[in-house]
Parts: sequence; C-alpha cells; structure tokens
Amino acid sequence: MDDNKDVVDKDGLQLSLRTPEMRRILTSSFIGSAIEFYDFILYATASSIVFAQLFFSGLGPGLSLFASFSTLAAGYLARPLGGVIFGHFGDRIGRKTALIVSMLMMGSVTVLIGLMPSTASIGMFAPAALFTLRIIQGIAVGGEWGGAALMALEHAPKARRGLAAAFANAGGPAGAILATLVLSLTATLTGDDFVTWGWRLPFLLSAVLIVVGLIIRLKVSETPAFQQLEDESDEKKVPLLTVFKQYKRQVLIALLATMTIYVTQGLTTVWGVSVAVAAGEDKSEVLNWKAVGALTTLIVTFVVARLSDRIGRKRALIGAHAVAAVSALPIVLLINSGEIDKYALAIILGNGVVQGLCFGPIAAYVSELLPPAVRYTGASVGYQFAAALGAGLSPMIASALIMIPGTGPYLIGGVWALIAIAGIVAVALGRPYVEPSPERAPEPVNKFEEPVTQSAEA
Repeated sequence: MDDNKDVVDKDGLQLSLRTPEMRRILTSSFIGSAIEFYDFILYATASSIVFAQLFFSGLGPGLSLFASFSTLAAGYLARPLGGVIFGHFGDRIGRKTALIVSMLMMGSVTVLIGLMPSTASIGMFAPAALFTLRIIQGIAVGGEWGGAALMALEHAPKARRGLAAAFANAGGPAGAILATLVLSLTATLTGDDFVTWGWRLPFLLSAVLIVVGLIIRLKVSETPAFQQLEDESDEKKVPLLTVFKQYKRQVLIALLATMTIYVTQGLTTVWGVSVAVAAGEDKSEVLNWKAVGALTTLIVTFVVARLSDRIGRKRALIGAHAVAAVSALPIVLLINSGEIDKYALAIILGNGVVQGLCFGPIAAYVSELLPPAVRYTGASVGYQFAAALGAGLSPMIASALIMIPGTGPYLIGGVWALIAIAGIVAVALGRPYVEPSPERAPEPVNKFEEPVTQSAEA
C-alpha cells in the first residue's frame, strides 16, 4: 500500500500518518498544544525570575519566591478541574469544540496577565487577581492535553498511535522552547527595563499566537471514535460518574505513570531556574539553557514514541522511569551547585532526557487505558492530577526542603526517585482497554488484555 495515499479503513480511521488529513490533524495537535503550553510555561518561567519582585516584594527573598511559586502551583492544581470540565464536554459534544474553547480561554487570560499592574500600583488586588487568572489558565490547559492527544490518537492507525499521540505531548516542550526564547530575547533587548515592563511583551504576544492556532484547529474534523458513539449512551450522560464507578483503577495508574514527568519538570525548569538565578547567573543564559533542555525533550519524545509503537508502551515507560529513579539525586546535586555549567547539564539530563523518555509513550498509554465514551474525561483526570501534584507542588517542596542543612538535596532526590519507582509499579499493572471489533460481539467495558503488537496487526 502506498503510504502517501489518502485512504481510510471501513471505520473511518486513517491508514497512514502521511496522508493530507493526518498531517492536518497532527499539525493541529502539535501547534495548538504548543501555543497553550507557551502561555502556561511562560507564567512558570516568569514566576521564577520576575513575579516575586513585582507582586510579593514585601515578604523578603525566600518568602516572596515561595509565594510566587504558590500562584504557579494554583494553576497546576486547577488542571484536574479543567480536565473534568473539558473532558465532560469533550466526551459529550466532541473533542474539537472543547479544544477551541480551551484555546480561547487560555489566550485571553495570558494577555490579561501581561496587562496586570504590580502590587506597588494597586496594592493587594494585584496578587489576588494574578492568583485568579492563574487558576483560569490551569483550567484551560487542563482541557487541552486530553483533546489534543485524542484528536491525534483516535484518527491514527493502531500501529502508529504512540507516535501520533506524541505530537500533542511534543507541543509542551515546543511551547516551552518558544516561551523561554521569547522571554530570553525580551530580557536581552529591554535590559534593566525587563522587570518593569519588558516581561509583559511575551504575554501580549499570545494574542497573535491564539489567532494562528484557531485558524489551524478549525480546519480539522472530529475523530471517528467520537462520531461512532451513540449520542445517548449511558456512559456519555455523565462521563465523570462512569469513570469513578468503573475506571478508578485506570485513573490511579494514569496518575502514577505520569507523576515522574511533572516532578522532573517542576524541579528542573522552575526550581532549578530559581536556584541558578539566585546564585547570580545571567537570566538570559539560564533561559537559553532551559530552551536547550526543552529542545532535547522534543527530540527524545518523538524517538521514544516511535520506539513504543515497536516494543510496546509498557516496556518503554518502565525503562524511562528506571532512568529517572537512578538519575534523580545526581541531577538535584548538579542544580544545587548554583553553577551555570552544572545547571546546563542538569536540565539537559532531567528536562531533556528523563522527561523526554517518559513523554514519548505516555499520551498513548494513558489514553488507551479507557474506552472512547469516557476517554477524554478519564485520561484528563489521571494525567492532570499528576501535573497538579508533580509540577504544581515540587518547586515549593524543593524550596522548603533545600533549607534543611546538609540533607536538603538528598531528601529532594530521594522523593523524586521514590515517585519514579511508584511509576514503574503502576505501569507494570496497567492494561489497555480492548476496543471491540465489528466482527464480534462487544466485550464488557471494563475488560483488559495485553496490547496487540505491531507485527500481529500487520
């Protein structure tokens, strides 16, 4: 079969990732996700180097950074709520509609953050408003990942689902690269004015990016898996209830399998940046190395996603978590040195290699745990709770533990390693949902078995 022909099977699934339709779908998932995560990661980076001075300056250096990280955590803690809200409508009225609304919400809030006056101008209303806007950001991005991953996965042939779903995940590091480079360039161009007004420019740029993303996203079709669902099926009435009645185990597995990704992200790209900047390293140089780490994540994600289509999601993810467990403490010690060359190595190893190894298979792994009727809700809840707990709390926990004389770095590394080990156990216990074929009677919705290998499908 010619891999370039625009062909579909009898169920409407594309038979190749190289068809014009699949290219539009993958582009939409990648760019849409990249734009939303540009907004989300932009805030995370700004919270490390700017917001403590602008919105919490009266608390002293240590407490002001902790307070800044608390608003960062609020966005991550709101992500599960976004997963529930957008998951409900994504399972009820469609993946595409939910994605368009989440993008509009994210873009509007990011522009408002860019216009927010400082505490010196409007008093305590400033941090309160910033906190509220960050929560709305979290809700929006909480709805993005599930929809973007499912748009790619549910259109793709089964033997290519790992690679297809990775386009949504790869949008995260791509957005991080863009956010970091734009912030770094702005810091260089505005110099001493960066803290007063230069930091606002990357946030205002979001308005342009959202328009581009919407144009691309409006051109793709709804997924065949959603179109084949019965409009009034019992599972679709209240997807969240179905998930917690029948799929609690799968949600917990998804959470534990994903946690390492976001602990790694929180420690290397947020807490690590704050340590390097506090040690006196140049902001632009720190941000540039952060961009290198994100680029490494992007490359490793695609390589491992393709590998997972060959060897299976489970083997790929268990190997990734094992690498995370072994490298956790060395990476923390490199970050804690406060030296730019050691921080560069830490962010390439942590944010780049470790996170990329886990990122590659995770979107397909989590999505395949659940049936299509509740997949948006169930996958989003498990994944977004992991993001909330992992990336939302790890910078605050690390900033507290590091103050313990002597043992601080070892405690941080030990917690990170234990989370990775928990991920290994969860992945080992997980089984993908088996979608009934048209040739046989439907199987019970909670039945699981081992995934079909690529060679068997061929």
